[in-house]
Amino acid sequence: MDIGLKRIIDQVSREKGLERDVLISALKEAIASAVKKRFGSRMDIEVNYNENSGELEVYQFRTVVPEVKDPITEISLEEAKELDPESEIGDSIGTVLDMDKLGRIEAQSARQIIIQKMKSAEMDVIYDEFKDREGEVVNGIVQRFERGNVIINLGGTEALLPPSEQIPTESYRRGDRLRAYIVEVKKTQRDTQIILSRTHPEFIRKLFEIEVPEIAEGIVQIMGVAREPGSRTKIAVSSSDIDVDPVGACVGMRGSRVQTIVQELRGEKIDIVPWSPDPAKYVYNALAPAEVTQVTVDEANEALEVIVPDDQLSLAIGRQGQNVRLAAKLMGWKIDVKSETRYKNSQDPNYQAMLEHLGMTESVADHLFKKGIRSIGQLAEADPDELRKDAIPFVEAAKKFLEEHGQEYAYIEVPQEGQPEETVQAKEQGNGDAEEGVSKQATSDTEVKMIDEASSQKDSIDVSREDESLGGPEENQENLQEQANTEEKVPADG
Repeated sequence: MDIGLKRIIDQVSREKGLERDVLISALKEAIASAVKKRFGSRMDIEVNYNENSGELEVYQFRTVVPEVKDPITEISLEEAKELDPESEIGDSIGTVLDMDKLGRIEAQSARQIIIQKMKSAEMDVIYDEFKDREGEVVNGIVQRFERGNVIINLGGTEALLPPSEQIPTESYRRGDRLRAYIVEVKKTQRDTQIILSRTHPEFIRKLFEIEVPEIAEGIVQIMGVAREPGSRTKIAVSSSDIDVDPVGACVGMRGSRVQTIVQELRGEKIDIVPWSPDPAKYVYNALAPAEVTQVTVDEANEALEVIVPDDQLSLAIGRQGQNVRLAAKLMGWKIDVKSETRYKNSQDPNYQAMLEHLGMTESVADHLFKKGIRSIGQLAEADPDELRKDAIPFVEAAKKFLEEHGQEYAYIEVPQEGQPEETVQAKEQGNGDAEEGVSKQATSDTEVKMIDEASSQKDSIDVSREDESLGGPEENQENLQEQANTEEKVPADG
């Protein structure tokens, strides 16, 4: 063999990051396979690598016999004694095999085996390096595209960014530098795959850990992340140090920290809100920048009924329901947003009667109340020409209902103004006695009612104008937090 083999092994070992023993073992196996392919699989051979000379030596072992019947596995006593005078019948004699007898086909076979073994060894090295790095953010360069997948060069290896993990609004070009989140490292028969993601919610968390020292140090914690990749993200943060504002720490001086992350995500809006263990205060912050006037909490079903001013409804709901959807995902609770007008209407038993008995939607009922039609009886006498198209069929439905069920449903007596209403009741199991009601004041003008059982309400989403996010409720944040800490207990009517 060429004495330059040792130099080649050292060079490949450095470039590929493989151990020399791995390469030498691959060479030995390749040569052994080539020899057996040339001379037969019955040949007993041994391949050794000489570190001093840098050569591979192949030895053929044959058994000493009185009479040779198989020259590949046997050698005569006379010939054996020429090699070793002390040879005896039954000994195994090794002789150096002339490698020049190997042909082109055998050499090509050996080459393929070496390449395969080196690739397998590389796979093992890559897997061992990245198997414990799932959940990390890595930097890479876009190298090429394959069937929608983006191949990212991580320096010593390649990773895969599948279409499902790509931000829909992003486009990539060869040579672009990207950060991505390692979702999975898996080993297959063909290669080791490193799966990356730019849409994973944890990608946002890791980016903030990199950019915000207070998070890395554990002073500020990210309590929740809700994300619609490429469009908008909400994160909730809290601080273990009363002197550290968690929102301000994440935003940075003049927004420098959050803007770095926004640029990495190519313009994705990020809302940073203070976390609170009180669901009422939490949803107040989560729906920012919209104002909230009242929150009713159903802890048993993890549901919230949120009342907002009429002119804040579309802002609270957001474009195509995005704001309230992200807030619900952030909290893990169901959120039903209503305008003050709809909430006021829903307290009227006639409003509920029209919904229940006539099967109309809240939108139609709101329209009728706005027109001054505030009961089934008034609806039966209404002029269809003065109503909008989807409300007209209910005129006949009201007439038919009253004919079948009587005029007692025409109008239901509404409680007089100022009459006390039972807003909170917690009933003990077994005796039904009412405990003390609880009513919390979340802000100076925000009433928060805590109840055990709340009727299930249909989500009211009527987006009339576009929600505009400014990257989080940074303005008036201190004022909101101070107001949210104000609590006033009001006993409920027993």
